[in-house]
Amino acid sequence: MSIKFEHSVPVGMHGLLAEIGTDRVLALSGSGFVITDARQPHNPIIFANPAFCRLSGYALDEILGRDILFLQNSQDQQPELATLRGAIEHASEAQQVLRNYRKDGVMFWSEVSISPLFDAAGQLTHFIGLQKDIAPQKCYEEKLALLSTHDGLTGLPNRTLLEDRLQQALLQAESTKANVGLLFIDIDHFKLVNESVGHLAGDQVLKAIAERLDDCIREGDTIARYGGDEFVIVLRDIGKSHYVASICEAISRSIANPFPIQEKSLHVSCSIGVALYPRDGDDPETLFKYADMALYRAKDLGRSNYQFFSSEINEKMLERVTLENALHLAVAGNQLSLHYQPLADLQTGGLVSLEALVYWNHPELGLIEPDRFIPIAQESGLIESIGEWVLRKSCEDMRGWLDAGLTDFRVAVNVSPKQFGDLQLTEKIEVLLAELQIDPHMLSLEITEPILMHDTAASESTLRQLKVLEVDLILDDFGTGYSSLSYLKRFPVDRVKIDRSFICNIETDQDDAAIAKTIIAMAHSLGIKVVAEGVESEAQWHFLRQNMCDEMQGCFFSRPLPKSEVGALLRDGCRLPEHVFDAEKAARTLLLVDDEPNILTALKRLLRRDGYDILTANSGQEGLALLEEKAVDVILSDQRMPGMMGVDFLRAVKEKYPDIVRIVLSGYTELKSVTDAVNEGAVYKFLTKPWEDDQLRGHIAEAFHRKGIEDENRRLNTEVQTANQQLATANRQLGMVLKQKQQKIARDEVNLDIVREVLEYLPLPIIGLDDQAMVVFVNSASVALFSRMGLMPGCELAYALPSLHAAIADIKGGAAQIIEIDGAWFSVTCRAMGAQSQSRGRLITLMPCEESP
Repeated sequence: MSIKFEHSVPVGMHGLLAEIGTDRVLALSGSGFVITDARQPHNPIIFANPAFCRLSGYALDEILGRDILFLQNSQDQQPELATLRGAIEHASEAQQVLRNYRKDGVMFWSEVSISPLFDAAGQLTHFIGLQKDIAPQKCYEEKLALLSTHDGLTGLPNRTLLEDRLQQALLQAESTKANVGLLFIDIDHFKLVNESVGHLAGDQVLKAIAERLDDCIREGDTIARYGGDEFVIVLRDIGKSHYVASICEAISRSIANPFPIQEKSLHVSCSIGVALYPRDGDDPETLFKYADMALYRAKDLGRSNYQFFSSEINEKMLERVTLENALHLAVAGNQLSLHYQPLADLQTGGLVSLEALVYWNHPELGLIEPDRFIPIAQESGLIESIGEWVLRKSCEDMRGWLDAGLTDFRVAVNVSPKQFGDLQLTEKIEVLLAELQIDPHMLSLEITEPILMHDTAASESTLRQLKVLEVDLILDDFGTGYSSLSYLKRFPVDRVKIDRSFICNIETDQDDAAIAKTIIAMAHSLGIKVVAEGVESEAQWHFLRQNMCDEMQGCFFSRPLPKSEVGALLRDGCRLPEHVFDAEKAARTLLLVDDEPNILTALKRLLRRDGYDILTANSGQEGLALLEEKAVDVILSDQRMPGMMGVDFLRAVKEKYPDIVRIVLSGYTELKSVTDAVNEGAVYKFLTKPWEDDQLRGHIAEAFHRKGIEDENRRLNTEVQTANQQLATANRQLGMVLKQKQQKIARDEVNLDIVREVLEYLPLPIIGLDDQAMVVFVNSASVALFSRMGLMPGCELAYALPSLHAAIADIKGGAAQIIEIDGAWFSVTCRAMGAQSQSRGRLITLMPCEESP
């Protein structure tokens, strides 16, 4: 088919069609191209190019004869269609973007253009239709539209859409009198995930978190990514608050499950703050504010929990803001002061160290303890200036005590994360110690475990720089973070502090006791000493002492003291009271447990003559309560007692106090239960009533003898452990010294190589001699002048250059002397080595002269 177009062809097309032919133009066009016959009824298509066939999915014979707009679904309401049909009706041009439908029903976007064609008489003859596929462009536009309302990583709604969804939820709740819950979720310590496994793996964890959150809520609720590692959930129509609590618990459990990422098992937790509509607020801004406050409260309580907003939280936040504003004035207004809490040696009871604690002398609130305002200082950015003030003030106080003749103490200063990240930290401490003339061994720096985990490589480098200064390094709050034996081995710390959370119930909680024992054993195996903080009772002290903890800190020894009281403490030699050691040495305490008072009276009368300290209890429960307050060596218990049988009581004793020797004294022959208890080790011996006095006394004496042997074995074992720990400490210190020496040798070798190279390329002849005038070094200038005379390393100067050898004997104090060598004149200087180094020998420099003296 060939169509003749006259001058009515649109500008640009007429010349092209005339030049290469209409068919070729239509075939090569990248767009769908159709021509309709406007002279026939219904304006049928009379031509379509291959591109239009591909675009529509129809064959050519399926297209011919159809309406130019047949690809638009008649049921699809598009205003743009009316514009195009109007253009056809009025024989005008038009262009619109339309939804079209292929033969298989798949929708696609295209840009449709219609142009009328007229003959020479000006009569409408044809329409040309162009169909340009704009699917990629439309897809890009839709993606941009999606990104404007959704998070690009997780696909969740972003802040913009979240605010709209929350507003809709509140409007609906207002009309239906329903409740709405707003959950603000923060992933705890997520920064550590990015730093430990990389941001790519961190992104995978965030996507997995988004999926888990979606599994925890109902359809119709909204999850949004608020930014970074923060998510927000809008819960519609929640009913009562216990439903929200169940959702929070489900979220916490789900997030706590491990994330398998890059063949690793990553663990995270989350903190959640909750605000409720209409109880807490009736607009989005207020609900966001209160949910954020509740989230901060959850973090303050140790993270990995959820908190509902309350008036108490609001009061605490207001107090926090007030304190933060006042804290700026406190730093500038000299309202800070230092208290010092003494630390004792657990074996000797003597004072070994002081920890500097900063207090705030608030003009209205009085003395504020550090736990209350240090977190505020960290968040407000004031912690760095406070930390530097504490470091300097502590050193100045140390200088004052030293000037007063007080010695044999250390002062520990806490280092904040900001301070530890300061690249000038080591230099600042070195300058301060030199300025105040303080031995570096007297200063301890306490660094918390999470600080070191922030960037382990940088942390290790900083710690090693500090160790070169020979200051004492303490790893604080050990056990509360990502504690690892490999990290403990890697960091050059001298001491670790067991966090007080493991100490408060150490004598009754088996898990805390096991953790403390493990930390002590682990640290000692590496030659690191262990400090227990928060020691408040004699029982805690006794447990720690028995398990070879080195030092303790807490009110059992001393509360924090102002500077004015510390001087007297150092001068008088503060120690633990002797009675605690005496009680430990004279441990011969017997506990009698029986529900019959007359039996207890008879037993006390019989056994008192043997010098035992006798305690009594009328039941197993009373006996357990007594053991929490008193140290006991031997227990003699009845079997049949109301509430708790004797063997059950002794099983409980074995679990908590395994060192106590346990004996059953019973008039009943329930051999099965007693035999089982003996076999499992809960009972040492079974005795029957009525007893024979001398025989019973013998059994009790034997039990105390057994306890004495066990105590002696423990004492000997303690001595061995102490010796091993001291040896491990010495080996660790020796290893660190050796490593420092090796690093120094390596640096000196580099420096020596640099000096050699400089001397080698100097244009003046330079000769190095040892103490015996043997040549040990000649540079290239010397070789060029004197090699033919036999000057080389290993020869005697007197043999190679006798005139030079004779001349240097007369040179004093680096003065120059002019001499002749092989017909040439030189100004010679000779300097003895070793004035500023450990070098020996002499260095000779020769400068050519033009004339003789």
